[in-house]
Amino acid sequence: MPFAGKLGDVQDDTAVNYLPASADSTRVAELQESMPGGDTTDLILVYHRDGGLTEADRASAREHIAGLADAYQFSGGQRPRAVDSKDGATVMYGVSLAGMPDEEDQNKAVDDIREAVDDHPEGLSVEVGGSGGLGADANKVFETVDGTLMFATAAVVALLLILTYRSPFLWLVPLLVVGAATVAAMAVVYGLSQAFDVTVTGMSSAVMTVLVFGAGTDYALLLTARYREELRRYPHPYDAMVAALRGCGAAVLASSGTVAAGLMCLLAADLSSSKGLGPVGAAGVVCALAAMLTLLPAILVLLGRRVFWPLIPAYGSTPAKRRNVFAAMGGSVSRRPVTFLVGGVALLGALALGALNAPGDLKQEDTFTNKPESVSAMQTLAKAYPEQGSQPITIMARTANADAVLRVTQDHDGIVRAERGRSGEGWTEISAFAKDAPESAGEVRTIKGLRSELVAIDGGKALIGGASAEQIDLEKTNADDRKVVIPLVMLAVLLILIALLRSLIASVMLVAVVVAVWGAATGLGGLLFEPVFDLKGIDPGLPLITFVFLVALGVDYGIFLMHRMREEAIKGASTPQAALTALHTTGGVIASAGLVLAATFAVLATMPMAMMLELGFIIAVGVLLDTFLVRTYLVTSASLLLDRWIWWPGKLFRRQAPRPAAAPAPERTAEPVG
Repeated sequence: MPFAGKLGDVQDDTAVNYLPASADSTRVAELQESMPGGDTTDLILVYHRDGGLTEADRASAREHIAGLADAYQFSGGQRPRAVDSKDGATVMYGVSLAGMPDEEDQNKAVDDIREAVDDHPEGLSVEVGGSGGLGADANKVFETVDGTLMFATAAVVALLLILTYRSPFLWLVPLLVVGAATVAAMAVVYGLSQAFDVTVTGMSSAVMTVLVFGAGTDYALLLTARYREELRRYPHPYDAMVAALRGCGAAVLASSGTVAAGLMCLLAADLSSSKGLGPVGAAGVVCALAAMLTLLPAILVLLGRRVFWPLIPAYGSTPAKRRNVFAAMGGSVSRRPVTFLVGGVALLGALALGALNAPGDLKQEDTFTNKPESVSAMQTLAKAYPEQGSQPITIMARTANADAVLRVTQDHDGIVRAERGRSGEGWTEISAFAKDAPESAGEVRTIKGLRSELVAIDGGKALIGGASAEQIDLEKTNADDRKVVIPLVMLAVLLILIALLRSLIASVMLVAVVVAVWGAATGLGGLLFEPVFDLKGIDPGLPLITFVFLVALGVDYGIFLMHRMREEAIKGASTPQAALTALHTTGGVIASAGLVLAATFAVLATMPMAMMLELGFIIAVGVLLDTFLVRTYLVTSASLLLDRWIWWPGKLFRRQAPRPAAAPAPERTAEPVG
C-alpha cells in the first residue's frame, strides 16, 4: 500500500514523455528545459468581443499583461505585444513564462492566470490557450482518471460477475483479488520507475488499471469454472483446485505470457510514451497472473463448496441439463464449415475496408471530446486570424550562427515574423510564426521547408520544435515504430503458441485471425469515429497500441479453446470431436470473459479524451468480435476442415494419421489326416 500510493508522485505527463526519443522536436523541448529559467510555459491570451473591441476592453487587456509582468518572469525579458485581428474584434498576446520547470507549478500558473483575467468588462470574452493551456487541461483530465476509472471498472466487473455466477457471495472473491492485484501492480510500477527510470504517464497508468481488471477477471473466470467442474469429481476442495490448476494453468500462463511479451515488444519503439507503456502494462499482467494463481485458489479452497451457494457443485453430481447455445453453434458449424469460414472471413474483410473512411491525424485542438477553455481559445484564433498561425514554431540555433538562422527564417515565404528569444549553453531560441493555421497543410510545408533550408547553414544544425513540429515528428515516428514493433509482437506471440500447442498450423491460424480482427475493429472505428462520435481525427499512436493489445489479448481466447481441444485430442478424441467438445465446454466461460474484458476497456471510452475513447472502442469491439465470431465460428470451422492437419507437425498430427489397411489373411486349406 505505501508504494502503491506513491505512483502518482512519479507519474509525468510533460510533453517530452509523449515525444519520440530521437526527434528534433524532442531535443528542442529538452534544450528549452536547460535554458535560463527552465522550460517555458507558452500561453496565448485571447480577447474577443462580437462587433469589435472597445477601448475599455483594450485597457483591461493591458492591465492584465502588466499584472502578469509583476507576478511572472517573461521569457526573453520582454513584455508580449498585442496582435490585432483585421476586423478589430479580437486581440491576442503570446505569453511565454520562464522559471517554472516543475509541471505542477506550470499548471498552477495557468489556473491563477485564468482567475486573474476573469476580471474584465461585461460582454468581453477572455480565454487562455496555447500549448501551456492545453497541457493544463489535459493534466486535469489525468488527475481524475485514476480514481474514476478504477471505481467505474470495478462497478462494471462486479455487475458482470454477479450476472455470470448468479451467487450473492462468489462474485466478491475475484473482485477482491483483482483489487489486490491492482494495488500490487501500482507498487511494482513505482519500483520500476525508481529502479529503471521507466516512464509512467497518465495514459499508461490508466491502461494498466483496466488491463489488470480485465485480464485478471478473465483468468479468475477460467480457473473458477474449471474448479467448479473438478469439485464434482473430487471430494475435497484442495484436490479439486490442484486438478483445476493442472488442467487450465498452462493456458493461463500462456495467455498472460502472450500479453506480457507483446507489451514488452513496445520497448523497441522510439516514442517515449509507447516505450513506457510496455513494462507498465506487462507489470500489471504479471501481478494479475500471480494473484489469480495464488491468492484466488487459496481463498476459494478455504471457503469450500459453500462459496458457490445456491448452486453448490456436490461431489459425484452431474450438472443440470440445460440447452447449451455453444453446442448448438457447434452443430451448425459442423454441418456447414466452409460456409461459416468463408462468410466470417468476408465479414472481417468488409469491416476492415472501413479504415479507408477514417478521419486524418488528430490535431491538438481535437484532443478532448469536450471543449475546454484552451480548445475554445484556439477555435477563436482560427476564425480571427485565418492568415497566420497563432502558436510559435520554436527554433534552437547554435549561438554562433543564430543571426544567419534568424535571417533565413524571416525570409522564408511561409513565415510572418520571427524574433530572437533566450540564449544559454551555446544555444539561442528563436520564435517564428507561420502564415498558415496551426497543424494545417500549409504550416506543415513551412516547417519541412525550414528544416531543409536550415540544414545548409554552416555552424551546426538548427533544430525545429514546438507543438506543430512535434505532431509531424509523432506521425513519422509512429509509422517507423509500427514497422519494428508489429513484426516483433507477431513473432513473440507465435513462439508462445507453438510452445503451448505443439503445432505450427494452429499457431499461425490463431495469429492470422487476431490480426484480421484488429483490421476489422479498426475499420469499424473508421466508419463511426467522425459521424457518430464527432471525432475529428485519429491519434497517430492508436494503430500500434491497438494492434499490440488486440493481438496479445485476442489470442487469449484462442488459447483457451485450442488448449482444451488439445486436451480432448490427447484423451483420444478425433480432431472434429475435440473441436466441438472444446467449444461446448469452454463456450460459456470464454463468452463471460470476453464480455468482462470488452466492458472494462469500454470504460476508457467514457474518459473525455479522444485517444482514450478511440482506444477503448477499438479494443472492446475487437474483443467482442474475437469472442463471438472468430473463436466460435472461424477457429472451429477451420479446425473441422483441417482435421488432423491442425496439429501439424506435432505428435497429435502423427497419432491421428490414418493407419494403412491390414493385408487380408491367406485362405487356409484343410490338411489331410494321416
